Amino acid sequence: MKESRLILRRWNIAYLDDLVRYAGNRKIWRNLTDEFPHPYTRADGESFIRRVSAEEPVRVLAIEVEGHAVGAIGITPQGGIHRKNTELGYWLAEPFRGRGIMTLAVREAVGYAFSTFDIDRVYAKIFGSNKASQRVLEKNGFIAEARFSKTVFKDGEYEDEIVYAVRGGEEPRPV
Repeated sequence: MKESRLILRRWNIAYLDDLVRYAGNRKIWRNLTDEFPHPYTRADGESFIRRVSAEEPVRVLAIEVEGHAVGAIGITPQGGIHRKNTELGYWLAEPFRGRGIMTLAVREAVGYAFSTFDIDRVYAKIFGSNKASQRVLEKNGFIAEARFSKTVFKDGEYEDEIVYAVRGGEEPRPV
């Protein structure tokens, strides 16, 4: 497996062309919530970058490889009784998969989440059919806490949803 160097950066308008090119892939949309637009337009990208680049502290980061934004990774702190939790979400452009990029991005984002927010747990909700994302989380020490049968309806089909989590104070396992 060829490993690529990555940098997690705040989104900026210079990434717009990369964002529109890679986010427009139907396979990306297929594994994300319906709030992620498809097709993905320049207007969608401009709105997204404007919104997330203004956040303090930053919660959605661009995954930069070889000078290009090739994906995104986000941390969404929860409120109320769930305030000690944050949700992790991510996607990676197809040409950059299989190079260890997302595994490293998740490791860095989890470290950032625990050092930046007052949380005890980072969790991610993954479609049952998304084996690659499940493996990325497992390589980072996430444990499958629950599996909900056919609770997600995406693209005309029911999907299982698996909740993975890692808790503060637990070291992620090495890749």
